[in-house]
Amino acid sequence: MLATKIDKIDSKDANLCVIGLGYVGLPLAVEFAKVGFKVTGIDISKKRVAQINNGDNYIRDIKDQDLSMLVDSGALKATTDYSVISKMDAISICVPTPLSKLKDPDVSYIQSALDEILKYIHPGLLVVLESTTYPGTTRELILPALENAGAKIGEDLFLCFSPERIDPGNLNYNIKNTPKVIGGVTKKCGELGAKLYEKITNEVVVVSSPESAEMVKLLENTFRSVNIGLVNEMAIMCEKLKVNAWEVIDAAATKPFGFMKFTPGPGLGGHCIPIDPHYLAWKMRTLDYKARFIELAGQINSSMPEHVVGLIRSSLNNLSITIKNSNILLIGMAYKKDIDDVRESPSLDIMGLLEEQGSNISFYDPFIPEIKWNGSIKKGYFNLMEINLNKYDAIVILTDHTNIDYDIIKKSNKLIIDTRNVYKNEKDDNIIVLGSK
Repeated sequence: MLATKIDKIDSKDANLCVIGLGYVGLPLAVEFAKVGFKVTGIDISKKRVAQINNGDNYIRDIKDQDLSMLVDSGALKATTDYSVISKMDAISICVPTPLSKLKDPDVSYIQSALDEILKYIHPGLLVVLESTTYPGTTRELILPALENAGAKIGEDLFLCFSPERIDPGNLNYNIKNTPKVIGGVTKKCGELGAKLYEKITNEVVVVSSPESAEMVKLLENTFRSVNIGLVNEMAIMCEKLKVNAWEVIDAAATKPFGFMKFTPGPGLGGHCIPIDPHYLAWKMRTLDYKARFIELAGQINSSMPEHVVGLIRSSLNNLSITIKNSNILLIGMAYKKDIDDVRESPSLDIMGLLEEQGSNISFYDPFIPEIKWNGSIKKGYFNLMEINLNKYDAIVILTDHTNIDYDIIKKSNKLIIDTRNVYKNEKDDNIIVLGSK
């Protein structure tokens, strides 16, 4: 069975399926289709399915012409119908894995996909989970379900975990040149999974188990969360010491060994870094162990929006302006630069905190014309030139998109709270920089 499946992958006669067509699943489906596989995407959203089948791209990291060409050629199609699995050779599961309000893992999307897969499993199927989750999910949740359905893992059905490593908006690293980690439940499972993914990436790193592969992803994002928490606290300490944190960080970064540069900001955003470490912390609690670094970093990073609001309040007070009834313009709502994603964005937290203080809030983001806010749609400015900057008491830079004309904002001579150091330590009295004296 294994040799037959490897031959089918090598000849690209294997039919592939990607479940979940978001920022992870659709780029994966596109890459497989680009190298010659027939790919079917499954998503519960009828809107997404219709968009894909019409060649209408909604993921910024995918080229519009690539998607339309693949759809027109028949290499890629989408559906809401899971019955197509009966004709598939391999499935990659790329569904969301959010946290509950108590910061416990919510694997309901994985479970829902698994329930549908079980209806159509057949000998020779390769199942790869890519959704980030806690160590043990593949073996404890998916494996028993497949075995109970009669599958012999490593013989007539193959199961792996391979953590996604998508970085939205990154122009340097993509699926092709980012090494792909994969861990199989058995050695044959890992071998088949590696054979599939090596068709779309330059390097596949095979680890000994799905638990190791699950842990890889959590280590990567916990590393980032902890170091961002450290540098955010460093920024707060530098403010109190009347030292410029950005100058300190740049100088430290000249050391050619033993240091990696991280920069402070208004908080953490996105689906991965604010969430993934909590999967690990939850798992450790079930083993009676407290993940102290994770919890401390989470506390510091989640407190940054309040710190920024405090910085806005004190800066307004110095101008004899109360934060209540003040007019404030937020620059950038996305969780990081040059993307249109507001998931877990600290900009939303800051907007909410300012509105609770009685401020009148507007926003400008060249990638985001509107956001869902308190059950309705809040419109933003989509063109900086349309904004009368003089009517605002403060302008707060939260996301440092590269296509924003920061000189126009500076020339307004209004109070500017710069949380991203876009003005590079300029000495203007009206510019207040996070982490600076």
